[in-house]
Amino acid sequence: MAGKISIDSQTTGVTRRLVLATGAGTVTASVLPLAPPASAQQRFTRVETGQTVRISASVNGQAVTLEIDSRASLLDLLRERLDLTGTKKGCDHGQCGACTVHLDGRPVSSCLTLAPKIDGRHVTTIEGLAEGSDLHPMQQAFIDNDALQCGYCTPGQIMSAVACVTEGRAAHPDDIREFMSGNICRCGAYVGILAAIQQTAKVMEG
Repeated sequence: MAGKISIDSQTTGVTRRLVLATGAGTVTASVLPLAPPASAQQRFTRVETGQTVRISASVNGQAVTLEIDSRASLLDLLRERLDLTGTKKGCDHGQCGACTVHLDGRPVSSCLTLAPKIDGRHVTTIEGLAEGSDLHPMQQAFIDNDALQCGYCTPGQIMSAVACVTEGRAAHPDDIREFMSGNICRCGAYVGILAAIQQTAKVMEG
């Protein structure tokens, strides 16, 4: 027929099998990422090592001496080096309060605190509040008042709540709310948290 081009597969070597195989190979190549040059691979996998410093501190009443990266955060030191995983990593920007611990008795965001800053100081985490099997009054109050749901923010909430009472900021509900405003509970357990702090204040201040 005029205008129709006929390809003789016997003379060109082009077969239906070859066309399908070539198409599959093209699709695969477009999906899989290209392997970077050897130099780039080395750059991506190289571990940068920073300056290290030796620190000595008291963590939950235990003396600790460590050689650490000078750039490490207190949060990573607690979780990765000391296996104190009760302190949670939430936003990692100091905005949610999940990583709150006590440094010399004052609440701090451990994600924003450089680990070398604790040298010669006292750190208390959620693991250090209880005495053996006896819960801290604030821990028990959170249970009594159902002041948690998923529980992820609870360690930071409790650490801030203890500081709220010890710093004399639990006399009025509005004072408690203001003090605790840096701790976010995505489950919305604020009513129970407020009740737990009020309950504990009567015990700790009584």
